[in-house]
Amino acid sequence: MGSEKRKIFLPLAGSDRKIEINPSNIFAVGLNYRAHIEESIGNIDKKVEVKYPAEPVIFAITTNSLIGPGESIIIPAHIKEYNFADERVDHEAELAIIIGKRGRHIPPEKVYEHIFGYTCFNDVSQRNIQMGDTSGWFRGKSFDTFSPIGPAVVLHKDIGDPQNLQMSCKVNGVVKQSTNTGDMIFDIPILISFISKQFTLEEGDIIVTGTCSGVSPIVPGDTVDVEIERIGILSNPVIEH
Repeated sequence: MGSEKRKIFLPLAGSDRKIEINPSNIFAVGLNYRAHIEESIGNIDKKVEVKYPAEPVIFAITTNSLIGPGESIIIPAHIKEYNFADERVDHEAELAIIIGKRGRHIPPEKVYEHIFGYTCFNDVSQRNIQMGDTSGWFRGKSFDTFSPIGPAVVLHKDIGDPQNLQMSCKVNGVVKQSTNTGDMIFDIPILISFISKQFTLEEGDIIVTGTCSGVSPIVPGDTVDVEIERIGILSNPVIEH
């Protein structure tokens, strides 16, 4: 038998409580900021037509990928066996939502009743595998340690307007990403309502709402800081193993 799954606890902002992060599912949203779509398709070639999604782009991330603040993002050494010409792992700063009440077919106007709170998330992505797998993005985003989360959970009632939060990412102190959550193509009520039509949302599930432009490579020795207004800074070093 393997060892017991390591548990992650995050402080609940404004209290002495800690919240266990133990989702049944992590639902992630891709291509939810226009500028990131443009950089993702390599819009250097002006002949390439930029198309924005007509509905949210949803994919799953496995729960083994979760780590807490200060823990190491581990780039798997076995990736070198593929001999990729341009091996690349990127950071992606994102706002994460923690579901507080089970729901299915949730109407947009009822969505906030189902949210427990919010925190920072780094959707670390092995790009070569993400873009090369026939099955899609799942493997390239689900390696162990590829989902740092934290540093604290802020209740919905305390966050203010979740669609007006400044969000950024720094690598070794240099700003790489900067946006406002109001720039999402699909806002939080639309996202959660849409996802709940496809899958039952369980208490504790995590929804990751997409990243902005400015994603860049990370390598062993780097430190990645994801910061969201009213939540704090999620900091993680990068190693290879």
